[in-house]
Order: sequence, then C-alpha cells, then structure tokens
Amino acid sequence: MTFANFRRICLTLSVSAGGVALFWGLGLPLPFLLGPLFACLLAAFAKAPLQGAPRMSNLMRTILGVAVGTSITPTIVARLPDMAASLLLMPLLVIAIGLVGYPLFRRGFGFDRATAYYAAMPGGLQDMLVFGEEAGGDVRALSLIHATRVLIIVTLLPLIFAYGFGIDLTRAPGAPLASTPLRDLAVMAFLAIAGWQGAKVIGLFGASILGPMILAGAASLAGLIDHRPPAEAIWAAQFFIGFTVGVKYAGISWRELKVDVAAGVIYSLVSVAIAAGFAAFAISRGLVPWVEGLLAFSPGGQAEMAVLAIVAGADVAFVVAHHVVRIVLVIMVAPLVAKWLP
Repeated sequence: MTFANFRRICLTLSVSAGGVALFWGLGLPLPFLLGPLFACLLAAFAKAPLQGAPRMSNLMRTILGVAVGTSITPTIVARLPDMAASLLLMPLLVIAIGLVGYPLFRRGFGFDRATAYYAAMPGGLQDMLVFGEEAGGDVRALSLIHATRVLIIVTLLPLIFAYGFGIDLTRAPGAPLASTPLRDLAVMAFLAIAGWQGAKVIGLFGASILGPMILAGAASLAGLIDHRPPAEAIWAAQFFIGFTVGVKYAGISWRELKVDVAAGVIYSLVSVAIAAGFAAFAISRGLVPWVEGLLAFSPGGQAEMAVLAIVAGADVAFVVAHHVVRIVLVIMVAPLVAKWLP
C-alpha cells in the first residue's frame, strides 16, 4: 500500500466514523450501517479522495456468514419443507425484475446490450460486475447502478421498519463481547477464516459469506457452537459494509449522476415495487411472516439483507436462504440467457 492510498483510507474511515457519530447522536436507525454509507456518499459527491478496503470488508463479511450459520438449527432444518412454496417464487421474481429492467436500461437510458442486461439482473454486485465486464459492458456504470440499488433498499427498509411498524433497530444485534465464552470466540474465528478461504479455493460465489455460513451451520447442527458473534463484531461488519457502498460513488461525474445514478434510482424503485408485490402475495397466503417476507423478497445485497435481518430480529436463516436462491439463479442462468438476446 502506498502512502497516498493509506491517507485516502484513513480519510474514508474518519468520514465513516463521523457518520456513525451523527446518526447515533440523532437517534437514527442503524447508525453503524447507514451512518458510514451516507457520510461517504456525501463526501464522494464533494469530490473527497475516498478509497475502500476490500480485503478488510471481505473479512468483516465473514462475521455475517458465521452469524447466519449459527442461526441454522435443527428446528430451522425441519422447517425447510415449509419454505419450499416461497422459495419457488424467487425465479418468478428474478424474471419479473429482469423483464422490466432490461428495456428500461436499453431503451429508456440507451445503455449497450451487455450493460443493460447485467444492470437489470438482481444479483450480487461483484458477480454482475465480473459478468458484465466479460460481456463487454460498462463496469463503472454497472458499479454505480448496483450500488444505487443496494443504497436505496438498505435505506428504505430500515425506515419502513422503524417508522412504519415501530421495530426497534437501535438494540444490540447480539450479546456483548464480554459475555461470549472465549472458546466460542475462537471457534467462530476459525469457522470464519477457514470457511472463507475454503470457499475461495473451490470458487464458490460470495465466498466471504457463504463459506463461513456453511461451516458455522454444520457446527451449529452438530452442537459445537450455540453463540452468535458478539454485538461489537456485527457492528464492525455493518460499518465496513456501509462505507463500502458509499465509496462506490467516489470520483462520480455530473454525467454519471444524471445517467447512471438516475437510471439506478428508477430501476431500484421499480424493483422494490415488484418485490413488494411478491412479498404481499406470499404474506397474504401465509407462506411467510411479514418481516421475513419483506426482507426475503427485497432485491438487495446478501450481506446487507443479513444485517437487516439480524437487527430486526427476523429469522436470519430463512431470509438468507431466499437470497442465496435468488443469487444462485442469477449467476447460473444470467450468462446463458445473455447469449440468446438479439
């Protein structure tokens, strides 16, 4: 790392910490997630020289993977057949969002075919950037569009939960560090690193979350661990996820703001409306509880939805299972469908 990079990262961390302090002081929901996100967003618009820390962000995502994995208990496994009906709706959700998003980007905003297609796919941000770049798409536009999708969803849902339904999002997302046994902390650290690196070796998508999740789930089912990562660790994960989204806007130009971000905003609102329709259907049919339904069908990032599920006190394993199905579908099917487009 050069000294210039180090200075930019220090500035980014300072801006993010200021965002946490502001949100905390104002009593706003999710200060460790939304504070850094909006502080870095505003700093990026002000042309501040921000820089992300992808390695540290991936390390922090392993905490969420372990948190989700420890939520997988024999009771959850026994409920898997009950999830089948709502999981079957995920392919329809992906198709519906894609059918609306592709014409919007292609004809409404004039993006090239590859960029329009991968911008319309509600998959993981990194995966869509990789596929889009391989197909010859505009990586910068894809980055801004998907960052905007995550930004809007991560902002809307907490506001709906906190001010629409009175859910307390300021409570600690877990037990304090001091009350977590040292043995369990050591086991969770091992599961996080081993799961992440093992998933990277086999080429698993979302390795930093899914690898630790799989190992922690196996350990939970085997009775080797029964504690979730402490609140301080989950707050740290929120902090790095928040500023990672905000930093995506660093160096943004006026043209990118008018075209790429504007397209991302419209697409995100349309996607949220479609997802809300699917969630309303599933909730009305008794397929999902309402909090889990809103979280499971929202086309946000896997890590961000896991954070919201933890903080809202929802069934984390249930929510993440739906997002894994959605992202797997997009990753497996999207490149095949892209070849058929005229």
